[in-house]
Amino acid sequence: MSEILPFRPAAPQGRTDDTLWAVIAEAGRTSRVAEIFPGRDAALADRAWREQQVRAYAHFLRSLRQPVPRYSVAPIRRGDLPRSWRPLPALGFLRGQFI
Repeated sequence: MSEILPFRPAAPQGRTDDTLWAVIAEAGRTSRVAEIFPGRDAALADRAWREQQVRAYAHFLRSLRQPVPRYSVAPIRRGDLPRSWRPLPALGFLRGQFI
């Protein structure tokens, strides 16, 4: 099933708008871009879902001595993403390490 995106007018005079909305995961002093979206509302919905997942698994994360990630939403330019960027899982870690 494809998602219908709202019409976005062309950027003025050859300028491209490369602003996206990022969900940022923070655990301790480490922060990572967890996911990116073309609109703020989608990013806020994803942040709410991730926070719900963390609440549901908070006891499990603490028992594994994993940092409990916190999430925020911020604008980001496409050019600021690392070339090897990949979305993070909801709880913010794979194979026991915060990514």
